[in-house]
Amino acid sequence: MRRTLVTLSLSVTSATSLLAQEHAAATGESVNLLDPKAGLMFWTLIIFVVLLVVLSKFAYKPLLSAVEAREAALEKAISEAKADRDAASKLLAEQQKQLAETRADVQKVLADGRAAAESMRSEMLEKVKAEGADMLDRTRREMQAEKEKAVAELRREAVDLAISGASKVIGRNLDSATDRSLVESFLSGLDAPKGTR
Repeated sequence: MRRTLVTLSLSVTSATSLLAQEHAAATGESVNLLDPKAGLMFWTLIIFVVLLVVLSKFAYKPLLSAVEAREAALEKAISEAKADRDAASKLLAEQQKQLAETRADVQKVLADGRAAAESMRSEMLEKVKAEGADMLDRTRREMQAEKEKAVAELRREAVDLAISGASKVIGRNLDSATDRSLVESFLSGLDAPKGTR
């Protein structure tokens, strides 16, 4: 289509130039295109009108439709690009929101983990302290029981020694229950505090 237009415009230009040269050769004058010649103007006008009609019929409509189609395609591409940009910005906002939520969740999980670890540590520390206190109390009770057992054993031996010593001093056997209770009451009187004697 473009080739046809170029060919047609070249032929019009050539025709005008040829007419001017032919006229100059016939009259023997030099060609001055700025000098108005009625015949030349008439044919130039006729050629221009014919060219205008031909171009409007065959060239302008396809050119205009091609330009309009190109404009429509560009507008469509621009609107699609805007829609894509809007969709991308919405997607980016959603991704940023999800990222912020994920960060908040991670921070919450970390805080919960720290709190749980601190709670477990406190519970274990309390448990260890309680077990230690129980063990200490048990050890104290066992030591007290052992002490009482040792004191009772020492008393028994002391009573036995006192009775055997007294029986040697007196010269007779002091093994009766009354003698034993007498020595035990004397030893228990020694254990009593001074204010209660």
